[in-house]
Amino acid sequence: MKLVRTLLAAAALALPATLAVAYPDRPITLIVPSPPGGGTDVFARQLAEIAEPALKQKVVVENKPGGGGTVGTTLVTAAKPDGYTFGFVWNSPVTTSPHSLPVAYTPDSYQAVLSIGYSSYVLCVQPDFPAANAKELIAAIKAAPGKYTYGNDGVGGTMQLAAERIFKALGLKVRSVPFGGAGETAKNFLGGHVDFYGGSLPPILAHAKAGKAKCLILTSPEGNPALPEASGLDALGIGQEATVLWWAMIAPKNVPADRLAVITKAFTDAAKEPRFKEVMEKQGAVFALKDAAATDAAIRAELAALGEVAKAIGVSKGN
Repeated sequence: MKLVRTLLAAAALALPATLAVAYPDRPITLIVPSPPGGGTDVFARQLAEIAEPALKQKVVVENKPGGGGTVGTTLVTAAKPDGYTFGFVWNSPVTTSPHSLPVAYTPDSYQAVLSIGYSSYVLCVQPDFPAANAKELIAAIKAAPGKYTYGNDGVGGTMQLAAERIFKALGLKVRSVPFGGAGETAKNFLGGHVDFYGGSLPPILAHAKAGKAKCLILTSPEGNPALPEASGLDALGIGQEATVLWWAMIAPKNVPADRLAVITKAFTDAAKEPRFKEVMEKQGAVFALKDAAATDAAIRAELAALGEVAKAIGVSKGN
């Protein structure tokens, strides 16, 4: 009997340790602050699906759109830091929207987990515009300051700030015309209501290939094989002014390190899977995996840089 009691006591003492290594023991929620169907949602769902076998739990993707992504991002930052709620965001809610919208978070309110890559924004002109390349487009704009209009994804949106960084660096004046998103911008550009299209690649790519648009300037440092006629900013000598659309996974602040390590490994391994890279390529995105430290540094640097642009063009909430 004494031996039995000793074994039972030992088992009782070991129980908490057993429970501690059982994480995760229930489904994990991945909040996506955008509507279903967009690139952010597609990437989040694909990563979740690939990561599930390693985690041995379901990863439930919940779309929480609103406020340019700030609604869902706020939910992530306010969630209990127990390792069961994470967020998958694009950069706008964490580096752009905070300058023009009231948000309850800063980079100190959450922690980066990883980022998966990026896609350039692009500036396109009408097929008959008298410019065959970026340098000719720049010369045409300089010759007529304020004459041309460019559509973008809204006042204070990432595309507007990205474009204004470029225009300022090149000494150009182009009038901004905000729309509800890249799809709406493309529709108005194709209808001739604005001179230039400014937005992400997917809504305009097919039209460019059909000869309905000439896409000449990318907001990324490098070029893109999908648009060989478009110049990246390195070619224009202003690579440091690059702004791209990128995606990251974030967590509430103070998730236990051991649990965060489990999630980080599962999603990092998922991102490295060839089938995930194929999904990114189909969306015109570039795979570029970054760890937590590099992602955090990128968020803080872009937040500061776009803050200066927002103030300069008068869309900062501090103005």
